[in-house]
Amino acid sequence: MRRCVRLPFVALLLAAPFIAGLCRAAAPGPYVRIAQGVLEGVREGHVKAFLGVPYAAPPLGAYRWRAPQPPIAWRGVRRARHFAPSCLQTLTPQGAGPWSPEYVVHGRVSENCLYLNVWAPAHAARPLPVMVWIPGGAFISGSGSVPIYDGRHLAAQGIIVVTINYRLGVFGFFTDPALVSEARRLHEPPGNWGLQDMIGALRWVQHNIGAFGGDPRAVTIAGQSAGAIAVQALIASPLATGLFARAIAESGLPDSRLPDSPRRVPSLAAAERAGARFARAKGAASLAALRALPPRALRTSAAPMSSPLIMPSVDGTVLPAAPERLLAAGRFARTPVLLGMNADENTGFRANPARLSRAAWHAFLVKTFGALAPRFARLFRAASARGRARALRTVRRALGLAALYRWSRLRLTHARTPIYAYLWRHVEPGSRSRLWRVFHSSEIPYVFETLAASPQRHFTRLDATIAQRMSRYWVNFVKTGDPNGPGLPRWPRLTLKAPRIMRLGARAAARPILPAPLLAAMRAFIAAGGAPQLY
Repeated sequence: MRRCVRLPFVALLLAAPFIAGLCRAAAPGPYVRIAQGVLEGVREGHVKAFLGVPYAAPPLGAYRWRAPQPPIAWRGVRRARHFAPSCLQTLTPQGAGPWSPEYVVHGRVSENCLYLNVWAPAHAARPLPVMVWIPGGAFISGSGSVPIYDGRHLAAQGIIVVTINYRLGVFGFFTDPALVSEARRLHEPPGNWGLQDMIGALRWVQHNIGAFGGDPRAVTIAGQSAGAIAVQALIASPLATGLFARAIAESGLPDSRLPDSPRRVPSLAAAERAGARFARAKGAASLAALRALPPRALRTSAAPMSSPLIMPSVDGTVLPAAPERLLAAGRFARTPVLLGMNADENTGFRANPARLSRAAWHAFLVKTFGALAPRFARLFRAASARGRARALRTVRRALGLAALYRWSRLRLTHARTPIYAYLWRHVEPGSRSRLWRVFHSSEIPYVFETLAASPQRHFTRLDATIAQRMSRYWVNFVKTGDPNGPGLPRWPRLTLKAPRIMRLGARAAARPILPAPLLAAMRAFIAAGGAPQLY
C-alpha cells in the first residue's frame, strides 16, 4: 500500500476524496484492452482511472517537430496507475500570482510526453459521452495531470473524462524552411505540432474510447485559456472535422492574446523567419543538427503568445487561415458551444491599481476607444481616484463581454447551433482574494469539483454548493449539448435579438450580456473597427 499523506484534521476532512486516491491499495486494478495492448488502471471509488496512457509515439530524435506518429504497441499488461511526465516547460511548483500550487504542473517533465489520462465510471450500461480536456498555460506550460483537472468527480456523474498533454513552446510550435520542406515531402502539416498533438489525441479517442465505455460520436472538446484558444482553432481546423460533437471554451476566443501582445495569428512565412533566426542563434546549420541539440539548448526567452516560435501559426493545413477569419467566413464546425469568461480576467496579467488619477483614466479611455472615448467616459463616471480604479476594472470586464458578443455575432451569422455563454463572478477564497478577485482560471476547481485539492483556501459549504451546480451544468452539456437539467436555474441560449448570458457564482441567473446603453456603445466601437479583448 502507498504511504498516506498526513494532514491536520480540518484539512483531512476537506481532502478526503484526494487522500482516498493517494492511498490506493496495491491490489490489481481494472483492466481494459485497447488497440495497442492491455492497460491496468486503478479504482477510485465508483470510478476507474487509467493514467499515463500513450496516444502517440515518443516525439524524439527524428520525430522531434513531426506530426504525432501512431502509438507503439506493447506485450503483456501496461500499468496505467500513475501520471506520465508532462511536456517540457519551466516548473513553478509553489505557484505564481493568483495561481496557487494546485493550479500548476508538478512532477517530471520530458520531451517524451504525449500521454493522456482517462477517468470512467466503474460500471456503465451504455456508451457514455466523453469530455476531452485541453490544458491552458499560454502554450508554454500546462499538463493533463494538474491537480485541479482530476476527472473522477465529473466521471462519477456519468461521463468519461480525458485530459491530455501536448507539446509546448519551441517543441510545440517552432518551424523553419527545412521543416516546412520536410513536412511537405512527407505529406504532413508543416507546423503547429502542439495542435497536431491535440488532433492526434482526438483520433486516439475515436479509435479507443469505446473500450472504456465511451461513445466516440459524443465527444466534447473543452479547454481554458490557451486550451480554449486551441478549442477555437480545432473548431476551425479541417483536420479536426468529425472528431467531436460539442465544444467548451473557458476564457478563450479565436483572437485572444495576453495583454500587450500581437493580436494577429502569425503566418507560416513569419514562423519560418523566426525559426531560421532561432536556428542560427543556436548554431544549428541543418535540421539534423537542430534535432541533435539537447532539450535544454532549445530554451527561448520569447514572451508567451508574442513570438511565432511558441504560438500557433497559419500553416495552411491545420489552420488554413486565422481562426477569426475562418469564423467570419463561416468555415467552422457547427457544434453547440458553451463559453464564457471570469469577472476579473486581468488581475493576473495587468496592473490593477487601487487608485487612478484623472489623467491616467483619460489616457486609458483614449487609447482603448479613440474617438469614442467621451461616450464611454459618460457611461463610466467616476469622481474619485478609487472610483476610477473600480471603473477601470468594470471597463475591462465590459470589453471581455463585448468580445463574447462580437464572437457570437460572427458565429450566429452562419450557424444555428446553440451558444450558452456565462460570466463567472465568484471570488475563490484565499489569502489574497481581495487582490486577485475573480481571477483567470478560478472557475476550474468548481467545474471539476476539485476544491479538495486546495485545503489551504478554506472553502465553505457555499463553495461546495456552487461546485456541485457548476459541474452539473458542464456534465449536462457534455451529455446533451445543453447545460440545463432538473433542479438547475434555467440557462438560456445566447441570441443576437436578446443577448443574455448566465451569471454564475453564489447565485445562478440569466442577465443581459451588457446593459443596453453600454451594449450600444460597444456595438459602435466594434462597427468603427474596434476589437474588444477578453484580457
